[in-house]
Amino acid sequence: MLENRDYTLIIDKSGSMATPDQKGGRTRWVAAEESTFALASKCEQFDPDGITIYTFSGRFKRYENVTSSKVTQVFQENDPSGTTDLASVLKHATDNYFQRKAAGETKLNGETILVITDGEPDDRKAVMKVIIETSRRMDKDEELAISFIQVGKDPHATRFLKVLDDEMQSAGAKFDICDTITMDDMEDYSLSEVLLNAIID
Repeated sequence: MLENRDYTLIIDKSGSMATPDQKGGRTRWVAAEESTFALASKCEQFDPDGITIYTFSGRFKRYENVTSSKVTQVFQENDPSGTTDLASVLKHATDNYFQRKAAGETKLNGETILVITDGEPDDRKAVMKVIIETSRRMDKDEELAISFIQVGKDPHATRFLKVLDDEMQSAGAKFDICDTITMDDMEDYSLSEVLLNAIID
Protein backbone atom coordinates (compact mmCIF):
# COMPACT_ATOMS: atom_id res chain seq x y z
CA MET A 1 0.00 0.00 0.00
CA LEU A 2 2.93 2.33 0.71
CA GLU A 3 4.06 2.15 -2.85
CA ASN A 4 2.24 4.11 -5.49
CA ARG A 5 0.88 6.52 -2.89
CA ASP A 6 1.73 10.16 -2.25
CA TYR A 7 2.35 11.62 1.19
CA THR A 8 1.71 15.17 2.30
CA LEU A 9 2.70 16.38 5.75
CA ILE A 10 1.03 19.47 7.21
CA ILE A 11 2.90 20.88 10.21
CA ASP A 12 1.41 23.33 12.69
CA LYS A 13 3.85 26.15 13.37
CA SER A 14 1.59 28.21 15.61
CA GLY A 15 3.23 29.85 18.63
CA SER A 16 2.42 27.01 21.03
CA MET A 17 4.58 24.59 19.01
CA ALA A 18 7.58 26.24 20.72
CA THR A 19 6.43 24.64 24.02
CA PRO A 20 8.50 21.81 25.48
CA ASP A 21 6.30 18.90 26.54
CA GLN A 22 8.52 17.84 29.41
CA LYS A 23 10.41 20.14 31.69
CA GLY A 24 13.73 20.88 30.04
CA GLY A 25 12.71 18.65 27.15
CA ARG A 26 12.58 19.23 23.41
CA THR A 27 9.98 21.57 22.04
CA ARG A 28 7.09 20.23 19.97
CA TRP A 29 8.72 21.94 16.98
CA VAL A 30 11.98 20.00 17.43
CA ALA A 31 10.03 16.76 17.87
CA ALA A 32 8.15 17.58 14.65
CA GLU A 33 11.43 18.10 12.80
CA GLU A 34 12.84 14.78 13.97
CA SER A 35 9.70 12.89 13.01
CA THR A 36 9.48 14.67 9.63
CA PHE A 37 13.02 13.53 8.92
CA ALA A 38 12.09 9.93 9.82
CA LEU A 39 8.98 10.09 7.63
CA ALA A 40 10.82 11.59 4.65
CA SER A 41 13.54 8.93 4.94
CA LYS A 42 10.93 6.14 5.02
CA CYS A 43 8.93 7.51 2.09
CA GLU A 44 12.07 7.90 0.00
CA GLN A 45 12.42 4.12 -0.07
CA PHE A 46 9.15 3.95 -2.00
CA ASP A 47 9.02 7.35 -3.63
CA PRO A 48 12.37 8.97 -4.46
CA ASP A 49 10.57 12.24 -5.36
CA GLY A 50 10.19 13.05 -1.68
CA ILE A 51 7.09 14.25 0.12
CA THR A 52 5.08 17.46 0.09
CA ILE A 53 5.28 19.53 3.27
CA TYR A 54 3.17 22.44 4.37
CA THR A 55 3.95 24.59 7.39
CA PHE A 56 1.08 26.71 8.67
CA SER A 57 0.00 29.17 11.32
CA GLY A 58 -2.06 32.19 10.18
CA ARG A 59 -0.68 31.59 6.67
CA PHE A 60 0.83 28.54 5.06
CA LYS A 61 3.75 27.65 2.83
CA ARG A 62 4.06 24.61 0.55
CA TYR A 63 7.28 22.72 -0.14
CA GLU A 64 7.34 20.05 -2.85
CA ASN A 65 9.68 17.09 -3.34
CA VAL A 66 11.13 17.27 0.16
CA THR A 67 13.66 14.50 0.69
CA SER A 68 15.24 13.79 4.07
CA SER A 69 18.22 15.96 3.11
CA LYS A 70 15.93 19.00 2.70
CA VAL A 71 13.98 18.67 5.96
CA THR A 72 16.42 20.76 8.02
CA GLN A 73 16.15 23.62 5.57
CA VAL A 74 12.34 23.65 5.80
CA PHE A 75 12.54 23.87 9.60
CA GLN A 76 15.24 26.54 9.50
CA GLU A 77 12.99 28.71 7.34
CA ASN A 78 10.08 28.51 9.78
CA ASP A 79 9.68 29.49 13.42
CA PRO A 80 6.66 28.79 15.60
CA SER A 81 4.44 31.88 15.87
CA GLY A 82 0.89 32.93 15.12
CA THR A 83 -2.49 31.24 15.07
CA THR A 84 -3.84 27.90 13.80
CA ASP A 85 -5.59 28.41 10.45
CA LEU A 86 -5.97 24.72 9.67
CA ALA A 87 -8.93 25.09 7.28
CA SER A 88 -7.03 27.09 4.62
CA VAL A 89 -4.04 24.77 4.44
CA LEU A 90 -6.22 21.66 4.45
CA LYS A 91 -8.33 23.07 1.64
CA HIS A 92 -5.22 23.86 -0.40
CA ALA A 93 -3.80 20.36 0.10
CA THR A 94 -7.05 18.60 -0.83
CA ASP A 95 -7.77 20.93 -3.78
CA ASN A 96 -4.26 20.25 -5.02
CA TYR A 97 -4.90 16.50 -4.85
CA PHE A 98 -8.07 16.78 -6.95
CA GLN A 99 -6.34 19.07 -9.47
CA ARG A 100 -3.58 16.49 -9.91
CA LYS A 101 -6.15 13.69 -10.07
CA ALA A 102 -8.03 15.48 -12.86
CA ALA A 103 -4.73 15.89 -14.72
CA GLY A 104 -3.89 12.20 -14.28
CA GLU A 105 -0.91 13.01 -12.05
CA THR A 106 -1.88 11.25 -8.83
CA LYS A 107 -0.53 7.88 -7.77
CA LEU A 108 -2.52 4.72 -8.29
CA ASN A 109 -3.20 4.27 -4.56
CA GLY A 110 -4.04 7.91 -3.89
CA GLU A 111 -2.67 10.07 -1.11
CA THR A 112 -2.29 10.27 2.64
CA ILE A 113 -2.28 13.67 4.34
CA LEU A 114 -0.74 13.72 7.81
CA VAL A 115 -1.43 16.73 10.02
CA ILE A 116 0.74 17.41 13.07
CA THR A 117 -1.00 19.94 15.31
CA ASP A 118 -1.10 20.85 18.98
CA GLY A 119 -4.09 23.10 19.30
CA GLU A 120 -7.65 23.70 18.34
CA PRO A 121 -7.98 25.35 14.91
CA ASP A 122 -9.08 28.98 14.62
CA ASP A 123 -12.29 27.93 12.88
CA ARG A 124 -13.60 24.46 13.72
CA LYS A 125 -16.62 24.66 11.38
CA ALA A 126 -14.43 25.62 8.43
CA VAL A 127 -12.20 22.57 9.01
CA MET A 128 -15.23 20.27 9.18
CA LYS A 129 -16.61 21.80 6.00
CA VAL A 130 -13.34 21.16 4.11
CA ILE A 131 -13.39 17.50 5.20
CA ILE A 132 -17.04 16.96 4.26
CA GLU A 133 -16.59 18.66 0.87
CA THR A 134 -13.39 16.68 0.22
CA SER A 135 -15.13 13.37 0.93
CA ARG A 136 -17.92 14.25 -1.51
CA ARG A 137 -15.40 14.76 -4.32
CA MET A 138 -13.89 11.31 -3.82
CA ASP A 139 -14.71 8.29 -5.97
CA LYS A 140 -13.57 5.65 -3.53
CA ASP A 141 -12.98 5.48 0.18
CA GLU A 142 -9.29 4.70 0.25
CA GLU A 143 -8.05 7.19 -2.34
CA LEU A 144 -7.50 9.94 0.21
CA ALA A 145 -6.85 9.63 3.93
CA ILE A 146 -6.26 12.38 6.49
CA SER A 147 -4.54 11.53 9.76
CA PHE A 148 -4.48 14.11 12.54
CA ILE A 149 -1.67 13.61 15.02
CA GLN A 150 -1.96 15.70 18.15
CA VAL A 151 1.18 16.75 19.97
CA GLY A 152 0.75 18.26 23.42
CA LYS A 153 -2.22 17.69 25.67
CA ASP A 154 -4.69 20.49 24.91
CA PRO A 155 -8.07 18.92 25.91
CA HIS A 156 -10.02 21.17 23.49
CA ALA A 157 -7.85 20.02 20.61
CA THR A 158 -8.29 16.38 21.65
CA ARG A 159 -12.08 16.72 21.73
CA PHE A 160 -12.22 18.42 18.37
CA LEU A 161 -9.91 15.91 16.68
CA LYS A 162 -12.01 13.05 18.07
CA VAL A 163 -15.07 14.65 16.45
CA LEU A 164 -13.21 14.66 13.11
CA ASP A 165 -12.43 10.98 13.60
CA ASP A 166 -15.86 9.78 14.71
CA GLU A 167 -18.60 12.15 13.63
CA MET A 168 -17.89 13.37 10.11
CA GLN A 169 -20.13 10.86 8.37
CA SER A 170 -23.08 11.74 10.55
CA ALA A 171 -22.33 15.40 9.70
CA GLY A 172 -22.61 14.63 5.98
CA ALA A 173 -19.27 13.22 4.84
CA LYS A 174 -19.50 10.63 2.07
CA PHE A 175 -16.64 8.53 3.49
CA ASP A 176 -14.89 8.30 6.85
CA ILE A 177 -11.53 9.71 5.73
CA CYS A 178 -10.17 11.01 9.05
CA ASP A 179 -8.17 9.27 11.66
CA THR A 180 -6.93 10.87 14.87
CA ILE A 181 -4.02 9.95 17.10
CA THR A 182 -3.70 11.82 20.41
CA MET A 183 -0.85 11.93 22.92
CA ASP A 184 -2.71 9.40 25.05
CA ASP A 185 -3.01 7.02 22.09
CA MET A 186 0.71 7.30 21.51
CA GLU A 187 1.58 6.02 24.99
CA ASP A 188 5.23 5.04 24.71
CA TYR A 189 5.64 5.68 21.02
CA SER A 190 7.68 8.58 19.76
CA LEU A 191 6.13 10.98 17.26
CA SER A 192 8.38 9.44 14.57
CA GLU A 193 7.01 5.96 15.25
CA VAL A 194 3.45 7.24 15.23
CA LEU A 195 3.96 8.93 11.86
CA LEU A 196 5.47 5.79 10.38
CA ASN A 197 2.63 3.68 11.76
CA ALA A 198 0.09 6.09 10.31
CA ILE A 199 1.42 5.57 6.78
CA ILE A 200 1.59 1.78 7.15
CA ASP A 201 -1.97 1.48 8.45
